[in-house]
Amino acid sequence: MNTLENKKIAVLATDGYEQSELESPVKALKEAGATVEIISLKAGQIKSMKDHEWSDPVDVDQTVDHAKESDYDALVLPGGVINPDTLRNDENAVKFVKSFFSANKPVAAICHGPQTLINADVVKGKKMTSYKSISQDLKNAGAAWEDSEVITDGNLTTSRNPGDLPAFNKRIIEEFSK
Repeated sequence: MNTLENKKIAVLATDGYEQSELESPVKALKEAGATVEIISLKAGQIKSMKDHEWSDPVDVDQTVDHAKESDYDALVLPGGVINPDTLRNDENAVKFVKSFFSANKPVAAICHGPQTLINADVVKGKKMTSYKSISQDLKNAGAAWEDSEVITDGNLTTSRNPGDLPAFNKRIIEEFSK
């Protein structure tokens, strides 16, 4: 089993994240020994979506305007429809995401999460997957999109939807342990 002892992982999310796409990877990463921090646009709590309804909140550990890539070993971007659409329009969030690519640190995004990567201008030439409805957006941004359960290209791992979480979690633990 891969171990993530002494690894600190950032999860960037805001109101409207898909509950399972944050909770499941966070649980898997913690079980593998990682320290996980929720980074968001605001302090306090952020609310999830489950079955198109508002659901359980999660506590925010740090706001993105104070978070530094250098404090983390890897980054996770959960999906949901509202969450990435809000993040991609926040200058600090986009800079934070871009900094992980500049440092060549592992980044993982699932479902609609890759939308934030488009605004960070980091998908060109990357082999990726995502929720099908944003596939054309990724292609237009220069990604080589395909309909696969999980894809890793360099430092980037992507998956399509909550059904892919077991494969996504397994792969990010492998990638983050390197």
